Amino acid sequence: MAATRSAGVVLHRPGPEGTEVLLGHMGGPFWARKDEGAWSIPKGEHGPEEDPRDAAAREFAEELGVPLPEGPLVELGEVRLSGGKRITAFALAADLDVDEIEPGTFTMEWPPRSGRVQEFPEIDRAAWFDLDTARRKITKGQLPLLDRLPALLAG
Repeated sequence: MAATRSAGVVLHRPGPEGTEVLLGHMGGPFWARKDEGAWSIPKGEHGPEEDPRDAAAREFAEELGVPLPEGPLVELGEVRLSGGKRITAFALAADLDVDEIEPGTFTMEWPPRSGRVQEFPEIDRAAWFDLDTARRKITKGQLPLLDRLPALLAG
């Protein structure tokens, strides 16, 4: 069976403490009381036939409810998560007002085995973080993407 593939965007901008990145806190009941390790880049799954750049732009808009800002998507490479999922990420230099975000939603049975299907936001909040703070907030599997960003910006 082929590994699940995702594509996402590391939106970045200059900030008072250096580069800042936009992360979303994952929505739903599992993540509600977690902070460190519970944030993610805007990303989502795509099939083998879909171009990862197109998928990253589509998923950005779906998760945040706003279109991907204009500008070149620069490939940051791929990471493989412990469960086998592969994420291809792209860096984009742009600003975005987090107050404009209207996250998409998903449904799931909650509580488990209750028979009740509830709707939850894809992300329940978004924020800009300097790279040191972002490294603590982001899920462990996505950390290499943040670690690659300074070299990309310096080059």
